[in-house]
Amino acid sequence: MINLHQPTLGAEELDAIAEVFASNWIGLGPRTRTFEADFAHHLGVDPDQIVFVNSGTAALFLTVQVLELGPGDDVVLPSISFVAAANAVVSAGARPVFCDVDPRTLNPTLEDVAKAITPTTKAVLLLHYGGSPGEVTEIADFCREKGLALIEDTACAVASSVHGTACGTFGDLATWSFDAMKILVTGDGGMFYAADPELAHRARRLAYHGLEQMTGFDSAKSSNRWWDIFVEDIGHRLIGNDMTAALGSVQLRKLPDFVSRRREIATQYDRLLSDVPGVHLPPTLPDGHVSSHYFYWVQLAPEIRDQVAQQMLERGIYTSFRYPPLHKVPIYRADCKLPSAEHACRRTLLLPLHPSLDDAEVRTVADEFRKAVDQHISWRSPLGK
Repeated sequence: MINLHQPTLGAEELDAIAEVFASNWIGLGPRTRTFEADFAHHLGVDPDQIVFVNSGTAALFLTVQVLELGPGDDVVLPSISFVAAANAVVSAGARPVFCDVDPRTLNPTLEDVAKAITPTTKAVLLLHYGGSPGEVTEIADFCREKGLALIEDTACAVASSVHGTACGTFGDLATWSFDAMKILVTGDGGMFYAADPELAHRARRLAYHGLEQMTGFDSAKSSNRWWDIFVEDIGHRLIGNDMTAALGSVQLRKLPDFVSRRREIATQYDRLLSDVPGVHLPPTLPDGHVSSHYFYWVQLAPEIRDQVAQQMLERGIYTSFRYPPLHKVPIYRADCKLPSAEHACRRTLLLPLHPSLDDAEVRTVADEFRKAVDQHISWRSPLGK
C-alpha cells in the first residue's frame, strides 16, 4: 500500500530513545526543555513562550482555557477544520461559529471570517489548510483591530511562513500536532505557543494539574518541604515527556529535509498531472508564502471523485479527504450556508505525500490517478458508450 501519510524514522530516533532509557528518567525532564528550546528557535520566539504537551488536541484545549472562554462566547473557525478544534471550544461552554473557505485553497479568507463575526465573538481559530498559510496576515490584522484573540491551529504548517514570519506566531496563541501522521512526529505530542509569556506560564501549570512543572529532584533543591503543593488553577495532565521530546528534537533537525522532499514531490505531481482533463491542482502560493506541503490535493467532478478514490485503493494507493465540513457533522450540524466549503468537500481528494515516497511511487500514484479519471469520465460521457 502506498500510504497517504507515513512517518520517516531511523537509527537516530532509536539512539535518542535509548539515551532516555539509559538516563532512568523517561518523564517530564531535561529533554523536554531542550525540545521546547529547539522548537522556539525554529519559530524565532523565546522558549518561555513554548510548552510541550501530549497532543495537538491537548494544546487546543489549553488555548480555550487560557483565554477563559465560556458560555456566551462565540469562536469563529472554518468549517473545514479537524473536529478537535470545535471540541475544544465546546468543552469550555463556548459556541463554535463556522465560516466558509476559499473553494480552491480550503483556507478561510478575511471576508469569510468577517462575515461570521457576531456581537459575542471573542476569538478566531484559524487552520492553515495543508500547510498553506492562507490570509493569516490579513486575518491577524483584522483580529487586532476588532480586539479578538487569534488562535492558530498550525497542525499542518510546522514549517510554513509568510515573508519570514512563522505560521503560529501571527496571533495570540497557537498549537502544533506531532502525531504519527504529521510532518514532524513524536508518536503523540503537540506544542502550545503564547505571544504573552505569562499566558504560556499559566498554560504550563494547567497542563500539570495546576502545579508548577518541576521534577522531584528540582523540587527538593528549591524547598526543604518539597512534597508540599500549591495549586492556583484547576488543570489536567497534558504534559509531554522526555521520550517523545527526544524523538521531537531529532525530527526537528531533519525537518528542513522532510519539507524539501515534500516540495519536490508536490512539484512532480504538478508536472505529471497538469494536463489531466477536468482536474484542478493546488493553487500557486502568493509571493512570500512558504508551505509545509502537508497535503497535496486535487479537485475533480463530484460525480467521479469517490469512484476514483475507490479504484486507486483497489490498486494499492490510499487517498482521502480531510477535513469533512464540521457544520455537516451530526454533533455540530448547523443551519448555515457555506457553499464553498461544501463545494470543496465534494470535489477534493488528497494524494499520498510523505518523504518516504520515491520517484517511482510518485509516478505510480500519478499514473493510476490519471487512469482512474479517464476511465470514469468515459463511463459518464455519451461518447464513451
